[in-house]
Amino acid sequence: MASKSERRKSNPKKKARGKKRKILPDNEEEVAPSMESMGHPEIFPLVLTTKTQEIFSCRIDEDITDEQPYKLIKKEAILEDLQNRAAVSDFHPVKKLVREYPGDELLLVCDKDFKYGLNFYLIGTEEGKENYLNPPEVPEELEEHKEYVPEDIVYYKPPVSKPWVSLGSEKEIVEESVEESTKQITYMITRKRNEFGRPIKFSDFNASVVKDAYIECTAYPDKNFTIQQREKDIGLQVVPKINDITTQTRWTYPKNASTQYQPREFSEEVKEELGQSKSLAEFLNNTSVSVELALQQNEIMNTFVDDWRYLAEEEGTYGDKSDTYLKEYQSFTDLHNLMEKTITCVSWHPTIQGLIAVSVAVRLTFEDRIHFSGKLLLQPSLILFWSFSDPIHPQLMLESPDDIYCFQFCPSDPNIIAGGCINGQIVMWDITAHADRIENTKAGGTRSKKAMLKPMFLLEPGSNKEAMYIRHCAVSSIENGHKKVITDIHWLSNTFEINRMGSVFENRSEICCQLITCSADCTICIWDVRSQKTVTPQPAEKKKEENVEIPYDIPSTFLHLDLAWKPLAKIKLSKGETTLDHCPTKISLNEVHLLYKTPEKALVQSAVPNATEVKLYSNLETGLGNPLKPIEDFSTKFFVGTEEGEVIYTDWKMERDPETGRLTTKKPVNLYAVHDGAVHTIQRSPFYKDIVLTVGGWNVALWKEGVLIGPLLQTCCTPKRYTSGHWSLTRPGVFYIGREDGYIDIWDLLEKTHEPAQSQNICITMITYIKPWAFSAKQQFVAIADYYGTLHILEVPWSLSHPSTNEVTSVSHYFEREVKHLEYREQRKKIREQEKMELDLDMEEKKKTKTYQKSKEQIEAELKLDFESYLELEKATLINLGLLRASEQMSYINM
Repeated sequence: MASKSERRKSNPKKKARGKKRKILPDNEEEVAPSMESMGHPEIFPLVLTTKTQEIFSCRIDEDITDEQPYKLIKKEAILEDLQNRAAVSDFHPVKKLVREYPGDELLLVCDKDFKYGLNFYLIGTEEGKENYLNPPEVPEELEEHKEYVPEDIVYYKPPVSKPWVSLGSEKEIVEESVEESTKQITYMITRKRNEFGRPIKFSDFNASVVKDAYIECTAYPDKNFTIQQREKDIGLQVVPKINDITTQTRWTYPKNASTQYQPREFSEEVKEELGQSKSLAEFLNNTSVSVELALQQNEIMNTFVDDWRYLAEEEGTYGDKSDTYLKEYQSFTDLHNLMEKTITCVSWHPTIQGLIAVSVAVRLTFEDRIHFSGKLLLQPSLILFWSFSDPIHPQLMLESPDDIYCFQFCPSDPNIIAGGCINGQIVMWDITAHADRIENTKAGGTRSKKAMLKPMFLLEPGSNKEAMYIRHCAVSSIENGHKKVITDIHWLSNTFEINRMGSVFENRSEICCQLITCSADCTICIWDVRSQKTVTPQPAEKKKEENVEIPYDIPSTFLHLDLAWKPLAKIKLSKGETTLDHCPTKISLNEVHLLYKTPEKALVQSAVPNATEVKLYSNLETGLGNPLKPIEDFSTKFFVGTEEGEVIYTDWKMERDPETGRLTTKKPVNLYAVHDGAVHTIQRSPFYKDIVLTVGGWNVALWKEGVLIGPLLQTCCTPKRYTSGHWSLTRPGVFYIGREDGYIDIWDLLEKTHEPAQSQNICITMITYIKPWAFSAKQQFVAIADYYGTLHILEVPWSLSHPSTNEVTSVSHYFEREVKHLEYREQRKKIREQEKMELDLDMEEKKKTKTYQKSKEQIEAELKLDFESYLELEKATLINLGLLRASEQMSYINM
């Protein structure tokens, strides 16, 4: 049995992973463990994880080797790591030591033999660091004395071999030797000649039948006749042996040394002889082919690549590499609602793990909605907040005037939510007062300054059985807003803002204050949550008259917008020749704030003070009177998907009509009729800002911004209509497409580009929305909503969540090749058109020339003239060659 210390040394990673660290309050310092009991007070053992080794470039067997088992680390780098990761940092036990260390660099030594119990140790004094780096030299006499080991036998004179003389001992050896008395039996096995090489057939055989066979009787020991041998005479003869043994030289402390020498060279005469020798020329001719082949192989393939390292990539992740299907993790269904509803939009909470919001709408046609309008007024339109801890009861319910078809969390403050209704109104919610219900709280009930995220199960099961209904705090004006359903909504980035003309200016507030929406009324609107009018002081009497009591459960954050909110600018996409306009369904901006946050980014964001403490949206009524600085070289172009299946690339900047002086929208830069149905998804890739995915009708298309020729990839029509789509958050070449039959197509551009890599059935009805989310570096989920109102949470397998080596570069090369292919196809198209034009011109010229049919006599006369000219040519040729005489000339002429 191995001891505990041996088991720890055999598996250091397990020891480091299983060790729990006690986190002390900020006002108490953790005492660093030292080796004072072993006589080394300056040594402090540490456990450094793989992540910390990568940060400080001290990876074992890569940065730290047996020749140099130490690393000098800057004191500032350790302090910065302590500030960023706090108690998570591996240097937290020696925080006090690092702060009080007098020098600028600390010595970190790798303890491979676990001499002090852990895989690293830190030397906490300058004297100890100097002794380790420059050990004192030991006199050679002491070293020799220390390394001298006395031998058992010392020969003052070397032994000399002598001839052996018999003294009679060999007789005893002969007597004790054993000789075989029985005669050995020899067996000879033969086989007929005609049976050589014949295949052997095995079959069952009855062992009891002795005929033409035999039964083997194996020997077995009989205990009744066993005799134990207690004494045995053995004769031995001792003879001195002579062995040749070699020993290595004494090892000393390694030091850098260099030697300078002059290379030996052939003389000029020898060089001339070698250059003219045939043997050298033949050798070079024979080996040049193999050398060139080896050089070509080295250029094509890296022979020094470590194949085992790539085979062992990401071994410790969840799931199996061979598993490629989505696994059902959890599902959510609203069981308390009597009306049959469908899910219209899904969004994960930006900062809280395991919390997802969905908007639901009644499953009715336009005619049925008008017929049952009375009943619909009694049923609330909601946005439900689901938590992984309670799949039955929603945590929060946001009420709205009508069914919500799209919504989005504010990037500056996740407690602010904006949604678009079916009646064309924009609704704003502020759930800051209810954030304690969905966030982690301390035992005392007050909100923590730094949100500590629990893994997956954020809320206690059973602690929230009754969901809270939260009223909206503001809605837009019905008269001045959209006239039909709002199909898409986006918060603009906090780095810029737009005025009425569509010009871009800097955003001094550094918070998201503007929205962009599109609707089925053929308009795209830009909204500003700030008041458009400057605040003027009013008399106290007038204030009292205008003072309206606000319900206690409605925050006053956006009170100035309620029922008076108008769009800042309206954009209409005209079709040009006709008076009709394009009907937009989805939009995609270049500078829209992306809500794809990894867990690390979410933790960093949670460390920022909460929006309730800072109150970002508390001074929105100050107006827009301050002049702003315009931003130059800003791309104001964006993609729009229409209800007719068209993809439009246009500009949101307005221009004045020279005749009327009104603000009008610019003509679209390009218009592509690619999809044969309404566009349901238009989204930019999280890895490439200029690559756009569009889904609509029965096909999918990939676009590159700046390439005006057409789509990079356009799939063929499928048997079932596509209803939604989304890019993968971790793999640049993967995207998910939902179908109306409940299947989801998973495309992998590295595997196939003409068809989906795989298809998987999720439900029995139409998939309405797809939204992936990366919970951690090892676990990823995708939320899939269906037409019957069920939200499916599926776990993404390892192969679809972990990118391969250089996948970003490979997919980028694929897009570049497709761009070159489009350019080549466009050039060939122009060449074909030019050839067609030339062919048409030739045909027209031939038609202009008069053509008539020759008679039979004319044809015979032309043939006779051709034959006579041929005879004259033949005669002249023969005369010139001297082959025709004078007598023959006359006969030749009379022929």
